[in-house]
Amino acid sequence: MSEDKNSTTDSTTDSTTEANPPQSSQEPVSPASSGFDLGIVIDQAKQVVTQPGAFYRNMQKSGGYSEPLIFLLVMAIASGMVFAVLSIIGLTGAGFAGVGAIIVMPIALAIGGFISAAILFVVWKLMGSPNDYETAYRCLAYSTAIVPVVTIASVIPYLGTIVRVVWGTWLMIIASMEVHERTEKSSKLVFGILGAILLLTGLSGEYTQRNLQDAFSEQAKAFEDRAEAIERGAKSLENIGLNEDGELDPEKLGKAMGDFARAFEEAAKGSEESKPDSESK
Repeated sequence: MSEDKNSTTDSTTDSTTEANPPQSSQEPVSPASSGFDLGIVIDQAKQVVTQPGAFYRNMQKSGGYSEPLIFLLVMAIASGMVFAVLSIIGLTGAGFAGVGAIIVMPIALAIGGFISAAILFVVWKLMGSPNDYETAYRCLAYSTAIVPVVTIASVIPYLGTIVRVVWGTWLMIIASMEVHERTEKSSKLVFGILGAILLLTGLSGEYTQRNLQDAFSEQAKAFEDRAEAIERGAKSLENIGLNEDGELDPEKLGKAMGDFARAFEEAAKGSEESKPDSESK
């Protein structure tokens, strides 16, 4: 009898073990549970750039703001570093002041990310999406994977604006279909219109900005020329009209006054020539 009981107990134990296998202590590590992992952030960025459909299809719609915010900040810092390098080698016109982008870009992108996500949230709600603001923020935050590439493209006038708007619009179309489950037709229609508006306003704004920068540069150059002319005139008044004995020499006095007058005339002429150029722009 005891042997039958023991065999029954063993068989029960075996069946229980088969039904509930022991859990492995090495579970897959997720970004949310393990904290910041640069390798995971880089892998996510690569997938957004190369396989956006697969990324947004498998993206978690909830889980907190920390993970997408960290991703956004890493992309902003990377973009700031790229801009700093491009500035140091003279490709942006910012010079060494461009190094400040490493600090400015993360702050600007973090604030702008929440505002842009709010706009996207309203757009998707109007399209009938059942998802909340957090999902909209996640869609926007992970799309910043393109920001470092856009920064490089910005070296060429207007190319950065075109790449940013067209690529960003395409990512939002994919997010609409894969995350918010909107139809392809409605997604392309809505974000196509929004993208066209953003592209026109972006190109127009960049055109105005570049013209203002050119006008400012010309005004600064004209100011430097006038300052040099005035400095030459002031030097001509040193020891005005005095000969070697320190006595007044009418001939030298007349020459010094003539040089001074010509210097001011050149300065005034340069000022008048710079006005039409700036007004025409």
